[in-house]
Amino acid sequence: MRLLVLVVLSVALMVVDARFSLLKPARSQMSLVLMDAYWITDLPGRLWEGVASQFGSRTELVAENEKLKSENLLLQGRMQKLASLTEQNVRLRELLNSSALVNEKVEVAELIGMDPNPFTHRIIINKGERDGVVLGQPVLDARGLMGQVVELMPYTSRVLLLTDSTHSIPVQVNRNGLRAIASGTGNPERLELRHVADTADIKEGDLLVSSGLGQRFPAGYPVATVKEVIHDSGQPFAIVRAIPTAALNRSRYLLLVFSDTRTPEERANDAAQAQENLDAQGGGPVIPATVPKLVNPAVPAASAAAPATPAAAAPAATAPAKPAKPATTPAATSAKPATAKPPAAKPAAAKPAAKPPASEPATPVGRE
Repeated sequence: MRLLVLVVLSVALMVVDARFSLLKPARSQMSLVLMDAYWITDLPGRLWEGVASQFGSRTELVAENEKLKSENLLLQGRMQKLASLTEQNVRLRELLNSSALVNEKVEVAELIGMDPNPFTHRIIINKGERDGVVLGQPVLDARGLMGQVVELMPYTSRVLLLTDSTHSIPVQVNRNGLRAIASGTGNPERLELRHVADTADIKEGDLLVSSGLGQRFPAGYPVATVKEVIHDSGQPFAIVRAIPTAALNRSRYLLLVFSDTRTPEERANDAAQAQENLDAQGGGPVIPATVPKLVNPAVPAASAAAPATPAAAAPAATAPAKPAKPATTPAATSAKPATAKPPAAKPAAAKPAAKPPASEPATPVGRE
């Protein structure tokens, strides 16, 4: 009878856990207790690694040191080229008024457990919600993408690997930019590209990188390498199999990528706002710099009267040409110091001065 009650209770708990989220707080609290169990079960492996590292032969250490030096030299050479390419990319994006790429923030995590179910590819890492980990956060190792966080606990998290049969990721061929969807097969050493046209330009050895179109994984990270492409004339799609670049069964230290969590609309709005602020800062000093060039008089009142004269001249343009002569006479009088070189110009300037009395009756028109 007790056995039957326990069986019914266990089945009820499994159903409630699968259908509802009522047991999620209890699971989070249990993870605190199981964390010690993970540490204890992992202790023999750590001790063995420590002993093996202490008693390693000197020859192996020297050979490994030389290999690491050569690899470091090669990586430094590549970094120099990547630095120039990064600067060039930033300049091109500035020319296109596009938002600049921001390097993602990463944090090192350690693998502390694996799911015993052979049909699900999940691992447990020692970083959780208290460390700022969020659902869907990308996880990668030194070779490429590994998966994403699917379950959070206070101090640990569960990561779904790329090779799980329920996982898919948008990728593109690094050689020509061909887009596809890489899906897990349940085999830790294989991925499949589904719905790839039989005439698509893809071949063995092509590198597949994340395209970033799913808004979950950042773009540009290695995902897999194409192993074989099978063409069947009777099928519309080719069979493409790939090998993950990440060491899913061997990597112990992983990287959590903290990418930009803003939506594309928010990023576009922020970029537009930043561009407006930049234009405002660049355009502000230009307007006052052009004002002194347009207004030569040193008296500020004259500069205020200068824009008023065009406004008065606009309605006066419909009047007869006589009111326009007094408007030209100040210009002539102001030009006297500049044109006072020939002495004969003075009587010439006096003659127009005698003519305006005939036009004086027109001044009441301006008063009206």
